[in-house]
Amino acid sequence: MLKSFAVVMWSAGIAQAADCTGASLRFVESAPRDRFELVVGADALQAVSVDLRGSRGRLIFDTASGGTGVEVFQPLRDEGGVTAGDVADGAEMLRVVLKDGQVGARAAFSIDVDDRLTGSDLGQIRVTGGEMAGATAVFELENGQSVQAVFDKQNRAQVCS
Repeated sequence: MLKSFAVVMWSAGIAQAADCTGASLRFVESAPRDRFELVVGADALQAVSVDLRGSRGRLIFDTASGGTGVEVFQPLRDEGGVTAGDVADGAEMLRVVLKDGQVGARAAFSIDVDDRLTGSDLGQIRVTGGEMAGATAVFELENGQSVQAVFDKQNRAQVCS
């Protein structure tokens, strides 16, 4: 079962801060490798997926020379705490399995992400928060359920209720 959570809750017409104690995934634009940093929240996780299809920058994973991306390419790599498999060049989705998905654990993985906009913010080789916005992260809980969070303009997807 896939659940989505909003960042703001409404009560009697007044916006209230949401409880954001769930998992969070942050995208960090860097060279030569872009990085995703995961913090396991209040529920243990077994895996996390990144789906770029809804991103405003029409983002892709650039994993091979001469492929879909621009200039630099980097395959998926464990930066601590995940099992990283192969991701096809030009793919818009990836999934990593956590080595330790217990509450409070941290993990990271890297890969090259490029945009496909003709008028991108910083050129197609670099991704801004506005271009990542709209992409999603799906957190697979140990209990078999999944929760989804949407990346915001600060490059963060966080589970809030």
